[in-house]
Amino acid sequence: MSEMQNREKIIQLQGVNFFYGNNPVLEGVDLEVSRGEFIAVLGPNGGGKTTLIKLILGLLYPNSGKVSIFGREPKRVVHRIGYLPQHIEIKEDIPVTVLEIVLMGLVRSGKFGWFYSNKDRELAFNALEKVEMKKYSNCNITSLSGGQKQRVYIARALVSNPDLLVLDEPTSNIDPQGKFCFYEFLTSLSNSETILVVSHDLSITSAGIDSLGCLNKKLLYNPEPKLTQEMFELLYGVHRHTCPITRHGPYPEFILPT
Repeated sequence: MSEMQNREKIIQLQGVNFFYGNNPVLEGVDLEVSRGEFIAVLGPNGGGKTTLIKLILGLLYPNSGKVSIFGREPKRVVHRIGYLPQHIEIKEDIPVTVLEIVLMGLVRSGKFGWFYSNKDRELAFNALEKVEMKKYSNCNITSLSGGQKQRVYIARALVSNPDLLVLDEPTSNIDPQGKFCFYEFLTSLSNSETILVVSHDLSITSAGIDSLGCLNKKLLYNPEPKLTQEMFELLYGVHRHTCPITRHGPYPEFILPT
């Protein structure tokens, strides 16, 4: 048995089915994520990625099957999860600093107003240091690049010291050149965190992940960070036709990257 298999199970989905009305969104999904694992789940738009995240966060409940996070119902342990949503809207005319954005991750029900203690600020500075953004603490968030903003938002997710970090399309607002720098950052972050990233972007596989899942209603899992032919076909379908020039066929329209 591998070291990863011996570790505590952080995420467990068993035979999960979910429907919106009569429309199946997830079908028979099984998934296990161990402590310290960095897993990417690839899928097309409409393939069920957002639904998967909502089930993990306890925002939705499966029609059948079981979802366990840290061995419990997700809603009972949501405070142990750091979450980066796909879209974060900050208006350009709102003067909010990087430090203030990170401190927002500490707002909980029962906390009065926007008062933060010295301990809160220490936690925020520690989170910013972890993502190498501490020197930007007093900068307006709107003055940063897309990649820098994502680091700050991850710091906000990390400020409460979660046991699981869930990232939804974290590179959607980053230019192509900045993506690979961001992937290097995620690789370094995975040395101390359990991370689940969902994305439609195949380039996420270059982020130093430990394992890979592909989701398009059904989920395929590979304990190695490799896209298999079966996964590729789940994502894009099987397209075979006759070559119009040679009339030879059938042949695959898509070639699995090596």
